[in-house]
Amino acid sequence: MLYRKIEDVIREHLLGDSGKILLIDGARHVGKTYIIRHVGKELFENFIEINMVEDSLGERLFAEVKTVDDFYLRLSMTEGDKMHEKSDTLIFIDEIQAYPQLLTLLKFLSQDGRYTFIASGSLLGVTLSQTTSIPMGSIRKVRMYPLDFEEFLYANGMNEAAVSVLRTKFENKESLDPGLHEKMLDLFRKYLLVGGLPDAVNTFLESKNIQRVREIQSEIHDYYAADASKYDSEKKLKIRRVYDMIPSNMENKKKRVVAQSIEGKKGKTFLDYQDEFEYLISAGIALNVQAISNPQFPLSQSQGKNLLKLYLNDVGILSGILYGNNMRAIMDEIRSVNLGSVYETVVASELAAHGHKLYYYDNRVKGEVDYLIDDYESLSAVPIDVKSGKDYNVHSALSAFVSNEDYHVKKAYVLSNEREILTDGRITYLPIYFVMFLGTETGTENLIIE
Repeated sequence: MLYRKIEDVIREHLLGDSGKILLIDGARHVGKTYIIRHVGKELFENFIEINMVEDSLGERLFAEVKTVDDFYLRLSMTEGDKMHEKSDTLIFIDEIQAYPQLLTLLKFLSQDGRYTFIASGSLLGVTLSQTTSIPMGSIRKVRMYPLDFEEFLYANGMNEAAVSVLRTKFENKESLDPGLHEKMLDLFRKYLLVGGLPDAVNTFLESKNIQRVREIQSEIHDYYAADASKYDSEKKLKIRRVYDMIPSNMENKKKRVVAQSIEGKKGKTFLDYQDEFEYLISAGIALNVQAISNPQFPLSQSQGKNLLKLYLNDVGILSGILYGNNMRAIMDEIRSVNLGSVYETVVASELAAHGHKLYYYDNRVKGEVDYLIDDYESLSAVPIDVKSGKDYNVHSALSAFVSNEDYHVKKAYVLSNEREILTDGRITYLPIYFVMFLGTETGTENLIIE
């Protein structure tokens, strides 16, 4: 089976005694159900799984449940023989967003303490915002993403010892030898093709057939688009339009969402589509990168510009849309093909998986820097530029950013295909595959949102 880092988070929580119910949030098809089922069956003699979407489409047994006793009564109708003690019984509520009142009920199930619980769902950000009584203090919400590049390496046979050596090289700023560099670039390019959706990764590992991988990615992309259209009847067309525009936006020079192009109406602004953006982000199918023009640590306090970039949640879906079954665009580094949008997408997904909120620098005079992240060790913002071509050392906006003493920049990174790690002042040039370690140096990795 595929190793997922969140497995350790789930196991630690279930073996601990925090008194809270773990709630795994994330887009569909990222592997939430599979990994919870795997850990749950390993740790508990009695594993009970209820899928609330299936229930809502069938018997609707839990549709009107509002009390703890009522929940247990209905659960006992189908799973009564497995309901033993808290120490040996885990109840897994899957797709909990189908019945929003169950999110409130989690608080009372936790206080009741009769059994151990875990829950998962999609669109939890949207559902919680519409829930009258949010069970804060009773749940621990963790977001799950597609496989990141490190997990993809494990899936392809690399072990922890090898990854540990790579991490040490990164921390010591030691370049890999040419042979190992080419091996890492080869795996990274395959990750750009395959992405991190478990079904696509497993199909790649089993068949090495790019056409079959693309079929899965296309199906999931279509599923995401259809799913995004059915939850709000008034906004569904605009949600679908924004989602469908993401790949083409990535091919534009600025890459940001242009509000007037969504419906082709002049005068429309960012604020007119705030609910639609929030839906796609909360659903986990889009990653948002917010513009900042005057960055100060922490970046959340500097946020202010109504400019936004949206990225697909999986780089494999994007490369499939852009290049289809032709692998040469990525694997052979064809000069006429601009891979900028693919490289930026993979960096966005890596940083998000490491727990970072994403920002970019936007200045009309000085230009843009692709990403800004908080560095809690130096208490400063870290700018990151992503280069897919040979001009990796051309970055006027980044240079101006770093030299601005008002920003108190301690370090900056340029990511590219170049092998050698070089430091020039406060700017460090890194091979693109070392993105898997960016943002994990200060303990921010763990996927925890709240």
